[in-house]
Amino acid sequence: MNRHTPADLLIRAAAVHTLVPGEPPRRAIAVTGGRITALSPVPDGLDALIGPATEVVDAPGATVLPAFDDTHTHLILAGHSVHGVPVHRARDLTGFLGLIRERAARTPAGEWIHTTVNWQEVLLAEQRMPTTGELDTATTEHPVLVRRGAYNMVLNSAALRLAGITESTEAPPGGVIERDGRGRLTGRLIDRAVELVERVLPRPTLAERVEGLRAASADFAATGIGTVRDCLVPVEDLAVLDAARAEGALAVRVRALVSGFAARTPQQVDALLDRMDDWRATGRDDDRLRLWGVKFGIDGGFEAGAVEEPYQGQPCYHGRLLWEPAELLAAVDRVVGRGWRVGVHAWGDRGLRVLLDVFEQVAERRPGLPPGTLVVEHGGLARPEQRARAIALGTPVTVQHPLLHDGAPTQQRAWGEERTAALFPLREWLDEGALITGGSDFPVGPYGAMVSVWGMTTRSTTAGVVGPEHAISRAEAVALHTVNAARLTGESAVRGSLRPGAFADLTVWPLDPLDCPVDALRELRPTRTVVGGLTTHHS
Repeated sequence: MNRHTPADLLIRAAAVHTLVPGEPPRRAIAVTGGRITALSPVPDGLDALIGPATEVVDAPGATVLPAFDDTHTHLILAGHSVHGVPVHRARDLTGFLGLIRERAARTPAGEWIHTTVNWQEVLLAEQRMPTTGELDTATTEHPVLVRRGAYNMVLNSAALRLAGITESTEAPPGGVIERDGRGRLTGRLIDRAVELVERVLPRPTLAERVEGLRAASADFAATGIGTVRDCLVPVEDLAVLDAARAEGALAVRVRALVSGFAARTPQQVDALLDRMDDWRATGRDDDRLRLWGVKFGIDGGFEAGAVEEPYQGQPCYHGRLLWEPAELLAAVDRVVGRGWRVGVHAWGDRGLRVLLDVFEQVAERRPGLPPGTLVVEHGGLARPEQRARAIALGTPVTVQHPLLHDGAPTQQRAWGEERTAALFPLREWLDEGALITGGSDFPVGPYGAMVSVWGMTTRSTTAGVVGPEHAISRAEAVALHTVNAARLTGESAVRGSLRPGAFADLTVWPLDPLDCPVDALRELRPTRTVVGGLTTHHS
């Protein structure tokens, strides 16, 4: 791009933090054709690039940063639930059930009622999930699906009937159909048991799915997010993402990990990879939407993560491994053998130990794997010896303080305060030389650029400050969502920092996040988010 070509966008600010090592803040930045074309140390240093069509943003008190990545989130789930009953606003079960009752009053009988998914029962006054009986008090005329995150559901009686779940139904391997102390159904399904419901849910239209993604991605952008790594995309939903891209409905870049949770046999893994190879062969990957790889999970989450020492008050319970190690090894090996990358959920220390055993064997079988082929998702309770193994393998780790923020009380109940405080040892990971990147794990945690930075630097949670010795600096936390994130996705040449030739993915903030009062970070939102030179959020 000719330096004298008029800019499409020119921003003058108090500081432009490029995040290029050793480079001081700039005061002006110019964008043309979706790329950064120039920066200047003085506010008027790029005024020669102003043409008749240039949008000039004069913001003398503002700060410019690269747009942030959320390297582990669930945009598909956000799109599904954007129009759900907003139970995340409830503070007790009375309010929770009242919101469902209100929705039922204006919903035709027989239609499914869904809730939003970004809530935690421990934040309700009763600190528990609703039951089938309680949901039936809200409506018996509609099947009701209460979903919390990706792996927990509660159904009313009508929904249980449609799913064919009775007192005699056995849970599938890796799943739980919860019963009370008298053996009666509570309505709750955990982990792979949710598949019993998913197979009978009515499918929304493509237009409804696209509009859900339009609204959800716009909300991500409004928090400063420019790229999401969606870590649980059903392979059939690649077509939905494709349609959303075609209609200009994706306000953020998407790096998609196809869900491998239902691919248990070699034949199922191969069938999944065949569909992914078909996608790759059509050349549909571009800078807005890219198929990244496959997502598996070695263990459960807050209440089912596999740990070496037993759960608090449950001397015989150590969580659940979702795979036999040999079977996961075979699956991961098949994926990387086809040239795809793998991200694997590991939450407890036993889960991470078993996963690293698998990764080490894959690396031995496949010498010369490209960097970043094998990724640990979460690595929550990472012990020193496990950190050393991951670093020796060159394995990146995605970390998500927002999920610890919302989930700390649940985890403390399960593991106790000491192990909960040990989750996400960011200070140690960085000091020991790991490549770690930041994210939210929405809907388990809230998404947002600065709410994540705030959490990583304060270690604040809904249970108070936990593990403050693991906190990192603001500059380090910002890097986890920008420079490090681009390294993870293999895009350092074009994303993660602000320099001529890079994508014009940037954010404008009313305060400087690197030195404003720390408490201001939690609610801080950008006045503008730009992705590929296009403004995707403006307030």
